Amino acid sequence: MAAAPLYCVCRQPYDVSRFMIECDICKDWFHGSCVQVEEHHAVDIDVYHCPNCDVKHGPSLMKKRNNWHRHDYTEPDDGSQPVQAGTSVFIKKLQNRTFPSADELLIRMRGEQVTPRYLERHGFNYPLVITEMEGLGLKLPPPTFSVKDVEQYVGGDKVIDVIDVARQADSKMKLSEFIKYFTKPHRPKVLNLISLEFSDTKMSELVEVPDVAKKMSWVENYWPDESFFPKPFVQKYCLMGVKDSYTDFHIDFGGTSVWYHVLWGEKIFYLIKPSPTNLALYEAWSSSPNQSEVFFGDKVEKCYKCVVPQGTTLLIPTGWIHAVLTSQDCMAFGGNFLHNLNIGMQLRCYEMERRLKTPDLFKFPYFEAICWYVAKNLLEMLKGETDVSVGSSFFSWWISVSTNTKPPIHSLCPWLRR
Repeated sequence: MAAAPLYCVCRQPYDVSRFMIECDICKDWFHGSCVQVEEHHAVDIDVYHCPNCDVKHGPSLMKKRNNWHRHDYTEPDDGSQPVQAGTSVFIKKLQNRTFPSADELLIRMRGEQVTPRYLERHGFNYPLVITEMEGLGLKLPPPTFSVKDVEQYVGGDKVIDVIDVARQADSKMKLSEFIKYFTKPHRPKVLNLISLEFSDTKMSELVEVPDVAKKMSWVENYWPDESFFPKPFVQKYCLMGVKDSYTDFHIDFGGTSVWYHVLWGEKIFYLIKPSPTNLALYEAWSSSPNQSEVFFGDKVEKCYKCVVPQGTTLLIPTGWIHAVLTSQDCMAFGGNFLHNLNIGMQLRCYEMERRLKTPDLFKFPYFEAICWYVAKNLLEMLKGETDVSVGSSFFSWWISVSTNTKPPIHSLCPWLRR
């Protein structure tokens, strides 16, 4: 049997999990970590020379920047191309715009008031803002907690997904490299980290999620220990963004509700109600080929601006469409949870993800499995009751999903309209 070909200065076989770059001279492939080329930097290289070839041919040639308003900055700047989301021109325009204040829709509460009982009575349909944390059950590190502390607790070798904001594109790098980038006084590009889930690290001991998120969470209440599938961990994220980081409009996966707490710095949320009209517009915008060139806030009647300063917690209900701007270097903590109060909207959001063919990587892990577990629990709970329509309809809907015979959701689930 022939030996696997060897690559790079380390002379190792190809490893799909490691980023590699091809030398344009010798045509050999090299691990970025072996030749000090980060994946997000590779896109800026026009002609790459490996360490051996640059001795004879000189250093690699970099791409020439022609514009500041397009994801592909090499496009000619003839003034005819629209501004794209995330670029420096976009950020400046966004910062200069005015929006209706979210104060007219936010519900301001004290931590002790935010309970499942309160939400069951009054509903969870509008964002909640909490500035007095006592009674919320949220435990976090002190505001002096730094990005270097994150590296110490999580481990610098952990490979993370970062977003190149100007390109609105993902790339992978080690946490230690991101921390090194974050702490530099000069940053050649804007990188944003929003997907560091740390439940399986030592840092998890420093954070307790709000009681309301823990007590209402489907995963925490219904996921069986003996499940064939691994338990989804989506309740503890650490978000580290430098100034001018931007995440475009989105609905959190599976229609989950979200809690955010700004430990230090500041976040600005652009909030849009999940009305039937807005959801239809959002789905059309999401599937549009020029999505990045259209600010979704301009497509709806009202887009609200919500500034979340240091020490503030924000809870966003199911289905709310939102974008996020990091107005200054920021560390925030957050998490996602499914719950009983907005089941109809959660299922609508999941159906939308299916229609949009959202990659599994960006979906709630094992969403259908948790729905089966909840349906099973509901049926058991309702045994002996006169009206079992809630549990049986929910159960029937997921049977139809698994067999690809799903009729209109409301024909099976009239209770979703209540």
